[in-house]
Amino acid sequence: MIVEKTPSPEEIEVMGQLQTQAINLVRFLYCDNGGVIRGKAAGGQRVHDRLKGGIGLTVAMQAMNSLDQLQAVEGMGAVGEVRLMPDLKTFRVLPYAPNVAAVMCDMNLLNGDSWEACPRSFLRKQIERARVEAGISIEAAFEPEWTLARPNPDGSYTALDETVCFSTIGMTITADLINELIQALEAQGLIVELYHPELGHGQHELSIRYAGAMEAADNHIIYRETVRNIAWKHGFIASFAPKPFLNQAGNGCHLHLSAWSVDDTTPRRNLFYDAQGEYGLSQMAYFFINGILQHLPALVALTCPSVNSYRRLRPRSWSTAYTCYGFDNREATVRIASPLKGSESTSINLEIRASDNSNNPYLALGGIIAAGLDGITQANHPGKDTLVNIDPATLSDSERLKREIYRLPSSLDAALDELESDEVLTQALGSLLLKSYLAVKRSEASSYAMENEAFELKNHFYKY
Repeated sequence: MIVEKTPSPEEIEVMGQLQTQAINLVRFLYCDNGGVIRGKAAGGQRVHDRLKGGIGLTVAMQAMNSLDQLQAVEGMGAVGEVRLMPDLKTFRVLPYAPNVAAVMCDMNLLNGDSWEACPRSFLRKQIERARVEAGISIEAAFEPEWTLARPNPDGSYTALDETVCFSTIGMTITADLINELIQALEAQGLIVELYHPELGHGQHELSIRYAGAMEAADNHIIYRETVRNIAWKHGFIASFAPKPFLNQAGNGCHLHLSAWSVDDTTPRRNLFYDAQGEYGLSQMAYFFINGILQHLPALVALTCPSVNSYRRLRPRSWSTAYTCYGFDNREATVRIASPLKGSESTSINLEIRASDNSNNPYLALGGIIAAGLDGITQANHPGKDTLVNIDPATLSDSERLKREIYRLPSSLDAALDELESDEVLTQALGSLLLKSYLAVKRSEASSYAMENEAFELKNHFYKY
């Protein structure tokens, strides 16, 4: 006798929305090793079946780079398939595409197990490690910057405006677009915190509220999709490229995170906070910082993973370029963010500034958690030498060397070399994910090395 499985609350909610919202197409989304958001869509009468059984995806897609060049990775060729399995908690009706919804997906084997090359599953493993090994739950928020531009007939782009940083004129020019964007984000459950025009021409920053680590990464995918689509409706291109214009400020995607108790204590406690600690940080927070600093040269291969990233990741550019930390120091790679007055215990957090929107948020955040956990395990304070409350570029080479403050990799290839030799991160990623990621990223570095600047800018501008 076949026993029908009782629908979960998520299934009931989704099926209700499919009917009441007249949804005729659902996009099954994932982010690949190249940092590109891709997907397939199910429609018509098959939506219900696909929500239960997933959509087939060739294993080769995790060996495809951002230029759509398939790499030779064992086990990722013409033979084999995985399933894009939707996480129904992420189901959203899209406010910018009538009668269309989207859902974030894991990549599962045909037997239902997680595929080793799935970035979302990688993050899930690191979240579980944090809970089991350190008794913490990571909360995070991605803080993206992006550039509004008009496409030109020759394939180049022109920034929407030339206003200055925080300019109210910049707000006026984009008021209708930003208003619709905020409405679209909030309609999908994302809470907008702050907005302002940024330093670069046509550049904007709009931050959303923090969430649990997996939800934060999912939110970043939703955010990127929403910004691009709302901009397109208004006749503009929204570029998340790290350096869309060589003579303008680059687009970062700073990552804020804190660690919270997972025991039965009520209310939950921010374990990065200590009222008696220097800058209000706990010993655990300093251990976490040390782990990040120790693995930073390898981490940037995950957080700043495009060829274009290294035009932005340079000294004296407020994008950080050295392995150091500081209090509200925007030239330090790890910034201790000053808390909100009256909410110190809940708002204290760390900001990882060597991060941009070309990354896969599941890989970037998962890598940071793995590095931080190693720091907690080693239980070493980063010390005063790497604490820098000035621009580290103003220190002499000998002073930085004495204080063990090192320059971050200056190219994608150099960062990949560091990743490949970092035992903590390679072990966390696992063999197949690491092998496919390195193959994809090495191929991008090689392909761009054979082309000129114009080719690089064109192929990064509207990719992420």
